[in-house]
Amino acid sequence: MREELEQAKQLLEQEGYTCVLRRANCSYASKERGITPLLQWLDTGMDFKNAAAADKVVGKAAAYLYVLLQVSDIYAWVISKPALEVLQRYGIQIQYETLVPAIRNRAGDGFCPMETAVLAVDNPQEALQILRTKRAELLKAMTEKKEEP
Repeated sequence: MREELEQAKQLLEQEGYTCVLRRANCSYASKERGITPLLQWLDTGMDFKNAAAADKVVGKAAAYLYVLLQVSDIYAWVISKPALEVLQRYGIQIQYETLVPAIRNRAGDGFCPMETAVLAVDNPQEALQILRTKRAELLKAMTEKKEEP
């Protein structure tokens, strides 16, 4: 196991982060849930090529974002079968604790809307556009729900 992957994994486990990227002795970590940190890192335009990542949950949506970030190694507590297939197809080394058929939503009463949105997608760039649109829809729905009396 690459040293950077081990360091990312330690940060994930010891510091309570949801995901960590580690590259060239620099760590980037977040406690935000879902794909938000991955989108934010993509938007920075920073070079994460060959970075190591550690993540609590990797569904197909996150897998495509990791492909776009060009990470080389990922450790996941939980990974979905569709995510594993994407990462393997793009040559990303993956270690995980638990493999599940699909990622559940936060309420536990259905499937993750992000993974569902890209389930039939086979292209990372197409997935990115779909995920940005879906995230905006979900944020708008949450905002509208908070405004109701």
